[in-house]
Amino acid sequence: MLRIDNVKVNKDLNLEELKDLVSKKYRINKNDIQDFTIYKKSIDARDKSNVHYVYSFNVMVTNESKYSRYTLNEDGKRLEKIEIKRTSKLPPVIVGSGPAGLFAALQMVKYGLTPIILERGKNVEERQKDAEEYFKTGKVNESSNVQFGEGGAGTFSDGKLNTGISSVYIAKVLETFVSFGAPEQILYVNKPHIGTDNLVKIVKNIRKYIESKGGKYIFSAHFDDFDIQNGKIVSVRYNEVEKINTDTLVLATGHSSRDIFELMKKKNVEMEKKNFSVGVRIEHKQKLINKSQYGTKTSLNLPPAEYKLVYHGKDRSCYSFCMCPGGVVVASASEKNTIVTNGMSTFIRDLENANSALLVNVTVDDFKGKDILAAVDFQRKLEEAAYILGGKNGFAPAQKVIDFLEGRETKEFGEVKPTYLPGVKPSNLNDILPNFVKETLKEGIKYFGKIIKGFDADDSVITGVETRSSSPLKITRDINTLMSKSVYGLYPTGEGPGYAGGIMSAAIDGIKVANMIISNE
Repeated sequence: MLRIDNVKVNKDLNLEELKDLVSKKYRINKNDIQDFTIYKKSIDARDKSNVHYVYSFNVMVTNESKYSRYTLNEDGKRLEKIEIKRTSKLPPVIVGSGPAGLFAALQMVKYGLTPIILERGKNVEERQKDAEEYFKTGKVNESSNVQFGEGGAGTFSDGKLNTGISSVYIAKVLETFVSFGAPEQILYVNKPHIGTDNLVKIVKNIRKYIESKGGKYIFSAHFDDFDIQNGKIVSVRYNEVEKINTDTLVLATGHSSRDIFELMKKKNVEMEKKNFSVGVRIEHKQKLINKSQYGTKTSLNLPPAEYKLVYHGKDRSCYSFCMCPGGVVVASASEKNTIVTNGMSTFIRDLENANSALLVNVTVDDFKGKDILAAVDFQRKLEEAAYILGGKNGFAPAQKVIDFLEGRETKEFGEVKPTYLPGVKPSNLNDILPNFVKETLKEGIKYFGKIIKGFDADDSVITGVETRSSSPLKITRDINTLMSKSVYGLYPTGEGPGYAGGIMSAAIDGIKVANMIISNE
């Protein structure tokens, strides 16, 4: 297998055309090529007069010695072999069916375990109906919404799979998603995403597979408590009266499961505060972002452009997060009388607006000496204030950027129309954002306008508030066993307990925790 790297292509070519190009340019006899696949694909748009693709290819050839001038594909990374040591006959219980819980379950059934998955929300088909009803009426179902339900919060997002971590499991996660229905291109594009339309189908396919291997789902199952004897998990309770005997509890709840933090505090499970962020969603015309990122001279059929921006102020930072090209700002509250925003795109990202979170960091020092749940209270109060500012009917407060920068209430919107459903109320977000948040946002928006022309345009729109980018707490665990430091058999897993930051890292954490359970006597 040869690896051909850094192939620059300034045309839209199909796989056979790319094969011809590589064969000719690199003098590889086409008859020697047994297999030809794309390993990586990215866009180089640094020079707007020469926007092009950059490819890496895996090329399987006969007579490999003829092509010794090329790099052999010797990735060498192999997933560690898991030795099955688990002797317990009790089923592991997984609380939460987001990426951490699902990939933990997939790894378990691969090795013959039969986990029980407790999900407080509904299956993805019913959950989709509840979310759509929320978008129409502004009335949230507190158990089945954009945060809670089969697939987790990522199901109603852009489905981003890029991550800042390095892991041998990245390829495994991507291949798993493809095997359950994701587009094959996620295996090689630089910034893979699935889209909410594909995720809805994929999580359903994963459920059917897990069930076919003996796993069991229980939906509308609110995890209430767990029983401990001699410092060890012995049972799990849900829906107040139901009980499952188990010695293994995978706590894969998302970052919005605030009652779980309350339960951990009540049970004296060790937790610690962690940094998180809050802010708003900003919207622009997608064509503005395309022009800024790609220029106007390219003839390539490029995907909707993305951006990633960071501003470092004197005391705080402002950064873009979960940027959704061609998408919408989506209602994401999980509690009544609150407003929470997020971004969502389908796979083709073909809508008129681009949106992204603009966030400001909140640190543990902001809550020194306060209750362990002080950060949760901070988030909730901000969400409640947004609900009141939006008119107490499920509408979100929104504002033109020029009005935000100048501190006045918006009266009407310009060319950029807010996409949040069920609707928005023209407002002044300065009235509810903490001073350190609004001042850093203003500095960041002005700075970003120097990087992306038009980012700070007068009629760009911000909608508030974004508070659920990550968990404000961490349920501490032992670095060697991945178990809670407080309770034997309790495995805090994924984004909610503070060990991941997105679909990919949560899925990988789920796999790692499952491996520990499988190999633990």
